[in-house]
Amino acid sequence: MITFLGCLPVQQTPSPSPSESCFVCATADKIADQPDEHYDVFKDTIIRYCGYANEVGEAFRAQVNVKWVWLSYGVASAYVVADALHKGWEISQKPHQTTSAKSYSVAVAFTDTLIWQGFASVVIPGFTINRVCRLTGIMLKYSTRLPSPVRKWGTTAVGLGCIPFIIRPIDKGVDYAMDKSCRVWYGHHPNTPKGSRTGEDSGQTKQS
Repeated sequence: MITFLGCLPVQQTPSPSPSESCFVCATADKIADQPDEHYDVFKDTIIRYCGYANEVGEAFRAQVNVKWVWLSYGVASAYVVADALHKGWEISQKPHQTTSAKSYSVAVAFTDTLIWQGFASVVIPGFTINRVCRLTGIMLKYSTRLPSPVRKWGTTAVGLGCIPFIIRPIDKGVDYAMDKSCRVWYGHHPNTPKGSRTGEDSGQTKQS
């Protein structure tokens, strides 16, 4: 009986071919090399669009009551403060050697985000769209015979159309200005995987 079983054929598992082995190794290396991206609720979700509220409000200034424009600034400002608080909270969850070092790091993270977002999300974009729409309205008024409603909608369309083109230059400009000024003083240069309201790379992070 033992001899009979010893003669039975044994099914062997085929070894992977050289090409299969290379593919498996390459895939494993690629996965290992991928960075662990930092998930940011203020830049990786629809919440980030709140940072554009005041720009949209300025684009519609000619169409709506000014109270709605100020409301849009309130939404954008709330986004800025919430993001700054969130960045400070994230830093507070990390280990620190001393309590004073932790407090300083939290304060710097909050302040840096508040300043960056305040200028990059509210002040500069709002002023830019305001001036673009203002100049567009004047040009349409004195260079065309279009009726007032058409001129107003034309102004709004130009304002909305400018938003995607001003975001990145403003983000970069605010980064540069802060790197040369306040960040030199408190020695903080954010470098997280994603930043800015677009979720793309930038010097500030970029936030958002």
